[in-house]
Amino acid sequence: MRFKLVNDGPQKTYVLVLDKGDEAVSCMQQFARDHSVAAAQLTGIGAFSDAILGFFDWEKKEYRKIPVREQVEVVSLIGDVALGPDGKPSLHPHVVVSRSDGSAMGGHLLEAHVRPTLEVVLTESPEYLRKRKDSESGLALITPQA
Repeated sequence: MRFKLVNDGPQKTYVLVLDKGDEAVSCMQQFARDHSVAAAQLTGIGAFSDAILGFFDWEKKEYRKIPVREQVEVVSLIGDVALGPDGKPSLHPHVVVSRSDGSAMGGHLLEAHVRPTLEVVLTESPEYLRKRKDSESGLALITPQA
């Protein structure tokens, strides 16, 4: 993965370019941790050779894995970064991918391998966002602080 800081103001903006074979989620997560990103939004486009999407099963309180075992276009990648309950940056990405016939599938992005590229714009927020464990769902959800 390569990156460039394109705006160094109070709201920093980075462009991340992931290369063929990179695992997208771990690369973005590692970038956030390496650069102490406490609050950010991200968007991206590109393609994956394979992916695992997730759908949150409310009754079981866990993600049901949806394997994607084919080359797909990333038509929309959006997400956020906030500090998790452990105080470390936590990535929450969602994705819509398109198959060769134009059909789309989407969900929480659990894992994906880039082929040939994934271009991500990460914009830091000047305020920290924190996640707290939600007692009803069991998920770590953003809790804005007053």
